[in-house]
Amino acid sequence: MTSSSTKVIPAVNADRNQWRWGFTPQAEIWNGRFAMLGFVAALLTEYLSGQGVLHFYNLLPTVINTANTVVR
Repeated sequence: MTSSSTKVIPAVNADRNQWRWGFTPQAEIWNGRFAMLGFVAALLTEYLSGQGVLHFYNLLPTVINTANTVVR
């Protein structure tokens, strides 16, 4: 049995996609979207350059072993 004073407000897709600051469900949705874009960009960088992302941006130093060959 439900009370007549209780109202259920349906979620509207426009509200879910609105940009809001702070720890809100909308912010988490946008965070997930940007994370997916970054992951795809990292995969494309590795595929097109043949190097890892850190090597591509020269953030990971190149190691030289004792046989004087470059190890990446």
